[in-house]
Amino acid sequence: MPPAEPLRCPWSGIADPIYVRYHDREWGVPHADDRRLFEKLVLEGFQSGLSWLTILRKRDNFRRAFGGFDAERVARYGPKDIGRLMSDQGIVRNRAKIEATISNAKAYLALRERTSLADFLWGHIDGRAILNRHERLADVPAQTPQSTAISRSLKQAGFRFVGPTTVYAFMQSVGMVNDHLVGCHRHEPCAKLQREFIVGA
Repeated sequence: MPPAEPLRCPWSGIADPIYVRYHDREWGVPHADDRRLFEKLVLEGFQSGLSWLTILRKRDNFRRAFGGFDAERVARYGPKDIGRLMSDQGIVRNRAKIEATISNAKAYLALRERTSLADFLWGHIDGRAILNRHERLADVPAQTPQSTAISRSLKQAGFRFVGPTTVYAFMQSVGMVNDHLVGCHRHEPCAKLQREFIVGA
């Protein structure tokens, strides 16, 4: 008999290997790499109104289209680049989100003159991940006071498409909060990583 599949958060499913791999290897793993944080913030904004699986399937195309999410490069994008992106079938062709990405790159560069994106974001939760112990998917919130505060700060810094729900999904994905259900095989491994991970110490 083949080995039994490990228990996973219900949203990850078991049918799509891309989603399973993302759940098992990335979601909830803490990090403080500014470029990766910027990329994830942009992609979460593109996800608004769509499924995350749609974004995952297009992620390599997004990376190619936006120069590996090099903020200095993206911040220089002009009308010709917007036209190129609007005709790129490999990404989500939404003009408002494309223009917001360029604007967010500029906001990120301005922010970087005074602090890192990691310190800016993680500083809202004192540099330590929030370790939840939810038993049911219905217990997991769509937004929290922390995501609302981060959303407000990001908007004040000039970022767009960073509402509280988008920010909370971002926080879950980059390990700022552990929302793997307690029965999921990734809950405790991520919790261990998060206990040992401190930003700004």
